Amino acid sequence: MTTELPVLEPPRVIRRGRGLSLVLLAAVFFSTSGTLAKPVMGAGMTPEQVAVLRIGTAGVLLLVGTALFAPRTLRVRRGEWPMLLAYGALGVAGTQLLYFIAAERIPVGIAILLEFTSPVLIALWVRVVRRQRLPRMLWFGMAVALVGLALVAQVWQGLGLDAIGLLAGIGAAVCSAGYFLLGERAVAEREPLGLVTWGMVIGGVLVSVTAPPWTLPLDRAGQTVAFGPWTPPLWLLLIGLVVLSTAIPYVAGISALRHLPASVASVVGLLEPVTAAAFAWALLGEALAWPQAVGAALLLGGAYLVQRQTAEVA
Repeated sequence: MTTELPVLEPPRVIRRGRGLSLVLLAAVFFSTSGTLAKPVMGAGMTPEQVAVLRIGTAGVLLLVGTALFAPRTLRVRRGEWPMLLAYGALGVAGTQLLYFIAAERIPVGIAILLEFTSPVLIALWVRVVRRQRLPRMLWFGMAVALVGLALVAQVWQGLGLDAIGLLAGIGAAVCSAGYFLLGERAVAEREPLGLVTWGMVIGGVLVSVTAPPWTLPLDRAGQTVAFGPWTPPLWLLLIGLVVLSTAIPYVAGISALRHLPASVASVVGLLEPVTAAAFAWALLGEALAWPQAVGAALLLGGAYLVQRQTAEVA
């Protein structure tokens, strides 16, 4: 498929308000993944199996839906395949798998903290590789947000770090940075829906290596699980993981990069752990300790300082 696609305007000069709304929407929907996945894994599915179901099913649904209603967005020029493969491998498969590996071997709070250091990697990339100066207030806001993230994640609860888990967490941060940087570059030349669809398909194929589809325990889909005050069937939570926690936030997050630079979008995305904690409290009864509440306030304040610098970064 070699049809030429129109080149879109650079993401930094369009609608800042729309970009912020989209990245906040993505953070809120991404944050539902832990709350939805925990009962699923409690029913006997491994993290790798959940990742395959989540990414693979989202890829199939997006591919079918996009082919039916927006087929032009699936057209790919020969020179675009390396970008799509990198986005699917890093932004989709790598981020998910490496985080799961880290969470299995080191405390979940530290795994989260490591993955969400990606804004620092992005800022360093912009400063060193692109040779673009960033406002001092952006660096300060980023530091405040990371301190808040450390409090939300309660990193002091587990200090004996497994080397493989530590490397996996750092790898998840690198892949997360790739999600933003590759997405920022790719949406300048193609529609976000097509990018996310191909990324999901590629990521689904790659992640299925860890848990082949024929090994998935689909016979458990009809059993009910505890979910807050409800006992829904497992398949309903899986649909939520596919649609609410994957398809919608990936499309929203990539669309936001038309309007915000990656260095800003990634920091505003740090709100995800805060909203994840709120969902866990409301639906799973996992209340925030007071240091986490302080951390949430710092995280919100740091993200606010960073998004105020959007115009200067442009």
